[in-house]
Formats: sequence, structure tokens, C-alpha cells
Amino acid sequence: MQRKFPRKLKRVVIKVGSSLLANHLMKPHATSLKSLVTQICDLCDHDIEVVFVSSGAIALGLGEMGVRIRPSDTPSLQAAASIGQALLMRLYGDRFKARKHICSQILLTWEDFNSELRHRNAVNTLNVLLKRGIVPIINENDTIATEEIKFGDNDKLSAMVASMVQADLLILLSDVDGLYKKEGGRLTEKLNEVHAITEEIKRSAGGARDRNVSKGGMITKVDAVEIAARAGVPCVIANGQTKDVIRRVVLDKEALGTYFTIDKR
Repeated sequence: MQRKFPRKLKRVVIKVGSSLLANHLMKPHATSLKSLVTQICDLCDHDIEVVFVSSGAIALGLGEMGVRIRPSDTPSLQAAASIGQALLMRLYGDRFKARKHICSQILLTWEDFNSELRHRNAVNTLNVLLKRGIVPIINENDTIATEEIKFGDNDKLSAMVASMVQADLLILLSDVDGLYKKEGGRLTEKLNEVHAITEEIKRSAGGARDRNVSKGGMITKVDAVEIAARAGVPCVIANGQTKDVIRRVVLDKEALGTYFTIDKR
């Protein structure tokens, strides 16, 4: 069954969480990384502009340092991010180059959205990159962000970026197949489409499975959907481990995951 989007998909924001990029030892998921880059390049080859919001820097940085338990103090997490971000971009850069594509790095904080000047500068930079067929890879600037300005596993960040670039679709890739109904404290059927974020929907959203690797969860994704909806951007939450999930959602319009098209009225 094909999914109908409100407009042609010309610009897509894709967010991938740490759980798809790092294993339980906080080492890179080589297969996932290659698959993600291959699918993004396929979209670019079909003249679809892609902005890629990628988590994973802290997890991979901890893995490089041989740390297996996620620290709770901010300086240690920022130190890990400074190591992991370099590793992450090297891995992405090599894989994009192998597909004859170029990627770039953009690190954002809350001030880049709060300041009109910085917001405009970010938009101008992104537009130039996209016009030239370059894939911007965005992450929160974890090396300087404090608790007051942290986005939370990049779900909120990806929604704000989707609003910033006026995307036609936001795809949140997780390690679950979508949003499930919760009845009697247990998850039942998967929701294929959601047209309003109700209290029942929020109750169905749970936390992250492995907080040692990822600090987000379904509830942060539902919050992100609400942010994107205010900008008129529809959203799909899907399982990043599903074979060719990006290509199937965007190019084939296959009804994977949960599709959120929220009435703003």
C-alpha cells in the first residue's frame, strides 16, 4: 500500500538515533552506517535534498575511550562528544566519498534558533549546501551545550531543523517499528497513521530502551512530531533496522512505520 503525502517530497530531514549507530559496546554499527549512507545517496541521485540529523557522538566517544557505562556528569559527556564527533564524521565522510557524494558537518545549539541572526546564517548555509547537492550532517554541539540548552537525543533538534529548512517530510528512525497503542499497561497494535497528538497517544509513548547508549525514546519523538506539525511538516517514525527503510518510505511511498499528519487548526 502506498502512502500519500500532502506535497511532493523535494526536501527531507532524516534523524537517526544512537542505538542504530553504536552497539552495546559503544562501537560503530558498520552495516547500519553503510546502509544509511547508501540510502541517502539514492535519494540525492533522485534529486531529493537531504538533511541528516545524526546522534551517536557521545556513545562512540565513550567506546573509543573504553568506557562502558555512560557518565552522568556533563564535562565527561562533552569530552566523549569531542572524540566521538570526529570519529562519526570520518566514518560518514569515507562512506559518502565512496558513493561520490560530499557531506558536511553542522553543530547547532539552542542559540542558533533563538537568535534571528544566527538562525538566518544557519538557513543560508544549509540552502547553499543543499543547492550544491551536499548532505549536511547535523548534531547538537554537545561539547559546549549545557543542561539548559540540550535538545535530548536530537529528536527535538531534528524537528526544529525540519521547520528551519521548510522540509516536506521528517523521518525519525528508531529501533522500533513505530508507535503502538498501549492498553492495560502493555503495547498492542501499531498505529499506521496519527492525525492528532492526544493524551492517549502520549501515554502510549515510552522511554528509551537502552539509556546507556541513547537518552531519547518514543515520548521525545512524539514531542518532536508536535514541533514539526506546527511548521506544517509531516513525520514518519520507523524502524531504522528495516531493510531499505528510507528508500521505501520516500521513493516507494511504502506505508512503513507510523505516519503523523497533524491538523494544525
